[in-house]
Amino acid sequence: MSVLELLTHGDGVSRSVAALLLAMSISSWVVILWKAWLLRGGTRDVLRSIAAFWQSATLADAQQRLQAFDRAALVGPAVSAIRNAAAADAGDATLGATTGDRNQRLTRALRGALHGALRRLQSGQILLATVGATAPFVGLLGTVWGIYGALSGIAGQTGGFTIDKVAGPVGEALVMTAFGLAVAIPAVLAYNVFGRVIGRIEAELEGFAHDLLGSFGSAPVPAAPPPARPMPVSA
Repeated sequence: MSVLELLTHGDGVSRSVAALLLAMSISSWVVILWKAWLLRGGTRDVLRSIAAFWQSATLADAQQRLQAFDRAALVGPAVSAIRNAAAADAGDATLGATTGDRNQRLTRALRGALHGALRRLQSGQILLATVGATAPFVGLLGTVWGIYGALSGIAGQTGGFTIDKVAGPVGEALVMTAFGLAVAIPAVLAYNVFGRVIGRIEAELEGFAHDLLGSFGSAPVPAAPPPARPMPVSA
């Protein structure tokens, strides 16, 4: 039995389960295709972008060179944060630009840029995990309900019990379990593959942000030594 037949010929519960699995399948594949496009370069583009940044002469030149490598716009926000922090030092009067020393201002700017990039990388992962964890049970629910309906219908029929009266309805109900697995398996595989790539990219971005803070932040001012005590004068 196809999904279309389940939607048209089944009862309300069977149609609801089939429609839910169909919606979960479509949404998960949309996320899979989008994240495959977003992460198409993997860590290679991030490493090339970081190398291009350190080989640039100025921040403006680095931001221009990143356009050729940073296709997913993961490294560019950190560079923009550095440029904005440098521009704020020239006279911006906002609280974020005037509160704290230069290290604190750069930390806030880089943290915001890093969190924005990580939100883009992590978007859709919860959906894939949810679909992978729940789709088999949703399909199993449809199978149990279908078998219950098939046995109830056979019990009400007159005549002797034969295997052909059970095999057809039960086989149709088992399609729901197969449909649930077909929805869950791609979602689980994509979640694991994307999670591994995202972990590597996250480590590279955190290291890059740490290097930017160490290169463009001001060195801490050493504390003044305590005043020397006067030597006691002997009588």
